[in-house]
Amino acid sequence: MAMLTVRNIPDEVHRALRVRAAQHGHSMEAEVREILESVVSPEGRVKLGSLLAAMGRQARLSDEEFAVFEQVRDKAPAHPVSFE
Repeated sequence: MAMLTVRNIPDEVHRALRVRAAQHGHSMEAEVREILESVVSPEGRVKLGSLLAAMGRQARLSDEEFAVFEQVRDKAPAHPVSFE
């Protein structure tokens, strides 16, 4: 795992982190990890699969149209395009 060093944290922020960590029963390091993770990985983000499923519901595809997506696609590599 990667490491991160943060310098020049104001004393008030350091105290607040220490108090918050104690309230949650964490070390300061664990508390900072949790804060950073929650900020960069919000739970409300839309995932690609969910977005595509919603688009399919809005399109109101018939069973025959939907079956096209379930077909096994040819796994052979594509041939390069020739412009000659």
